[in-house]
Amino acid sequence: MSNIPADLKYTKEHEWVRDLAVAGTVSMGITDFAQGALGDIVYVQLPKVGEVIVSGKVCGEVESTKSVSEIFAPVTGKVIAINDSLSNSPEFINSDPYNAGWLLEVEITEASD
Repeated sequence: MSNIPADLKYTKEHEWVRDLAVAGTVSMGITDFAQGALGDIVYVQLPKVGEVIVSGKVCGEVESTKSVSEIFAPVTGKVIAINDSLSNSPEFINSDPYNAGWLLEVEITEASD
C-alpha cells in the first residue's frame, strides 16, 4: 500500500489511531505492515459497543490463514462503534487497512501518550 495517511498515530504493536471530528473520539485499526505480515484475514473478534477498552490491553483478535493475532487497545475509553462490515468482509483489513478496514471508534476516557 503506497498511500499511508499522514493523519495517523501508531503504536509499537502496529495499531493506528485517527482523531475524529468529535473531540475526544478516535478510530483505530491495524497497519498495512501488520495486515501484510498476517496474510489473508478471515475473521475479526471485536469488543461490543459500550465496552471499555484499556490502553495496552488486548481488546480483540484478528485471525488469518497463517495465525491469530491479538489487537491491543491504543487508548483507554468506551467503544462507541465497531466496523460491522468486517463480520462479512474481514478482507477489507487487507485491501484497505486505513479506511474500509477500520476496527473501532472509541470515546477516550483517559489521556495517554
